[in-house]
Amino acid sequence: MVADVSTGGGGRPRTPTAPGPQGPSAPRGGYPTPGGPPGPGGPPPGVGPGHPSGPMPSGRPPRPEGPAFPPPQALPSGATPPRPDRPRDDQPLRAHWDPTGVDTRGRRGPRPPRKKQSALGRFVSTYGWRAYAIPVLVVLTVVLLVVTITDDGSSSSAQPATTPSETRNTAVNSETTAIGAPSGSIAASSLPAGQLPDGGPFTTDGAKSWRTVQGTTGVVGNPRASRTYTYSVEVENGLNPADYGSDSAFGKLVDATLSNPRSWIGGGAVAFRRVDGGNPDFRVSLTSTNTTRELCGYQIKLESSCYYPPEGRVTVNEARWVRGAVSYQGDDLLYRQYLINHEVGHAIGYEQHEPCGRQGALAPIMMQQTFGVSNSQIMALDPDMRADRDLTCRANPWPFPQA
Repeated sequence: MVADVSTGGGGRPRTPTAPGPQGPSAPRGGYPTPGGPPGPGGPPPGVGPGHPSGPMPSGRPPRPEGPAFPPPQALPSGATPPRPDRPRDDQPLRAHWDPTGVDTRGRRGPRPPRKKQSALGRFVSTYGWRAYAIPVLVVLTVVLLVVTITDDGSSSSAQPATTPSETRNTAVNSETTAIGAPSGSIAASSLPAGQLPDGGPFTTDGAKSWRTVQGTTGVVGNPRASRTYTYSVEVENGLNPADYGSDSAFGKLVDATLSNPRSWIGGGAVAFRRVDGGNPDFRVSLTSTNTTRELCGYQIKLESSCYYPPEGRVTVNEARWVRGAVSYQGDDLLYRQYLINHEVGHAIGYEQHEPCGRQGALAPIMMQQTFGVSNSQIMALDPDMRADRDLTCRANPWPFPQA
């Protein structure tokens, strides 16, 4: 080795340092030699990696000798080289692995032209299952209407059995005896339901003449009904108006009852019109007790009302008007409406009384509810009635309560 005898800035000669067992020491200034430990002070100013006067460090290991990859193995003739590993075809959200290959992922071709839908098809597409529900509901509604119209009331315990229209005697005024009065031979004490309840006073003996209560109405009910009946409202002379309210109050309740859709006009076969003169078809007459007995009979010693055809008189017993009936349990208004409808029913041709038809049903309007709502009670008054004695109905003042 040749000694470096160059001088430094102070003119003193530099003495070379012999290499130690670990190799040459780092140059002064602390810049390490390649592969050696760093010096204490870092590179001198202006000298660093890449500088012409400094060494070029490299962290890359020496490249091995020989080829980078082993030579490919020979393939048999006609064999296809294996493809490198790639994502499976069923993996979502991926790019196609081989841009030049055939895409086997099931891509759809061009859409066929859409056929023009009919109005029904558009309706079904818009409303889905509801489109099928609508015709089903329409059919069910029609069936329900047919059943309702043709139902004779046997399926409902609340539907009363009114007297059939074919039994109505339109020539009832040709009769010569009272219609509707009890005709049996049973003792009154055996019919507790027919006893007159306690209550207000009434007149026993009237003058046996009647005065007409002034007032008229137009036709109430179906104007094309097969028969429009005229009626007047009358009060027997000698009655005390304080007992029954007044003449006008009696007339108003008669009008209100007969014009109610649940009354006889509800069936559509008859209509009514009130008059206060001439010769009406029937006269709704409030009558004293003894006069009523003369017109209706008193075979069974119970207070009753009736229709007296020779005079066309709907005879309303004042005692019943004031006190009502046991079967109505003190509801005098409902009983008075029943009394009007029942006796007017006789006047328009419903001569026969009706029994209770079903247990717990509303009583028919032509049932003798004044004497009870059980068949066992009213059959004692009408020996010719055929019915189940065990049936009991509920009090009902209307011919057509569902109207």
